[in-house]
Amino acid sequence: MTRATEAADTLGLAYEETRHGRVNSLEEAAAARGIEPAKLIKTIVVRLADDDYRFVLVPGDREIAWPKLRTLLGVKRISMPSADTALAVTGYVRGTITPLGSTHDWPVIADERITGTISIGGGDHGVGLTVDAEALVKATNATVADVTE
Repeated sequence: MTRATEAADTLGLAYEETRHGRVNSLEEAAAARGIEPAKLIKTIVVRLADDDYRFVLVPGDREIAWPKLRTLLGVKRISMPSADTALAVTGYVRGTITPLGSTHDWPVIADERITGTISIGGGDHGVGLTVDAEALVKATNATVADVTE
């Protein structure tokens, strides 16, 4: 088990765990999990201010639309933390970050295009959790909005 699967169990979030070897791209990860890249959800941690972060869930075939995200959050500036800072504020290294089992309970924003059956990171390299998007949004109390392009 990973912290992510333990958190999913605690939240009552049904999931199917997929384990595969290390991959070099999102496309390889999607293929290893047997899904389309759009259904592989990236969890990106963003910094609003000192000790103020958010998890942003982004479909694999899209990118954060920074102006949309800033408008949603009512801020003028958002940055990406360094790898060391991301680890410090989530407990996960880049490439394994997930809101499930994070060491800090940062708010979650889910792009509105995340629907149906999806795969998110399982908290370790080569681990994915297949979940229902609506159930994930509910379990993480995510804000759903148009935040990608």
